[in-house]
Amino acid sequence: MPSIVHEHDWPDRVIVGTVGRPGERTFYLQARSGRRLVSVALEKEQSAVLAEKIDEILDSLMAAQGDSLTIPADTPVELVDNEPLEQPVDEQFRAGTMALGWDPATSQITLQAYSLVDEDEDPDDPLASEPEEVLLLKMPVGTARAFAKRTREIVGSGRPICPFCAQPMDPKGHTCELPGLL
Repeated sequence: MPSIVHEHDWPDRVIVGTVGRPGERTFYLQARSGRRLVSVALEKEQSAVLAEKIDEILDSLMAAQGDSLTIPADTPVELVDNEPLEQPVDEQFRAGTMALGWDPATSQITLQAYSLVDEDEDPDDPLASEPEEVLLLKMPVGTARAFAKRTREIVGSGRPICPFCAQPMDPKGHTCELPGLL
């Protein structure tokens, strides 16, 4: 069965946001183009890596392109989006594999998020390993920079990390289990 494709070229809004309290949050990548809205569930780590890799792509393009392409070094103030996720959050799918790229024809960052594939499917069926849904997103460079900044802030607003064991600390208390001290 062919994949359902949610395509957003030049989206009106693209953000990462959360639902729930720290320690119990679900992360969502949400894109809106006109009245079309898609919400894709992500892992916290996927969100963090997306922000990091988008900034890396933009920084390397800045270094390689020189003055031929205007890429903001910082988030343009007019593109800062601190608003919450649009409600209701209706999860289209949970992202598994993701890919980032650069489209030189449109000067946009491209993001592809594929739904998780059921690993218990028949390995002899070539269609069984195909994702059921795909998000194809193209973001202008300023929007991509703003997306990365907000995503880093959202990821960082969770539970504090223990400086000794590098595990999240619960507000109700934390038992640190340092390797080698047990």
